[in-house]
Amino acid sequence: MNVIKTDIEGVVIIEPRIFTDTRGYFFESFSERDFCKEVREIKFVQDNESKSSYGVMRGLHFQRPPFTQSKLVRVIKGAVLDVAVDIRKGSPTYGKHVAVELTEDNHRQFFVPRGFAHGFAVLSDEAIFQYKCDNFYAPEADGGISILDESLGIDWRIHRDKAILSEKDTKHPLLKDFDSPFDINISLY
Repeated sequence: MNVIKTDIEGVVIIEPRIFTDTRGYFFESFSERDFCKEVREIKFVQDNESKSSYGVMRGLHFQRPPFTQSKLVRVIKGAVLDVAVDIRKGSPTYGKHVAVELTEDNHRQFFVPRGFAHGFAVLSDEAIFQYKCDNFYAPEADGGISILDESLGIDWRIHRDKAILSEKDTKHPLLKDFDSPFDINISLY
């Protein structure tokens, strides 16, 4: 696997080694041994999958301590713009983001460490999105910042009048009104 560092420490893009022939393709979507060697030590405990249509925007989500999560995300079908926003108080990259297009054709994966809000927008007619988490879902720890916060400078590639959000995601605060439960000293892992 090829690990691509981004402008924010700990956030990486992973390109698997793909083997193709006349039958199709094969790749390892996850190897704990390789991930721990090339990215960091981790133990994933939960896998999730969602199916969404064009214009669906999910996020920007996180879980508050002590239920924080790192995520390894990928697209099985379709295409999404996937985003991680640094929400660690005191971080030199606080409020900055990394965006990557994940598609069924590029097979890229995106690692979002603890201390980041995560979200995505569906760019294809339909998308099936999978992600691994290193902590279990804890509804009482749900948190978020507005996915439509223009101060974040994210080009979601979806016109606002085409955006489809859950009721919950329309109620998250803007970054300027947000009191982050994370600081620069949080372990990204």
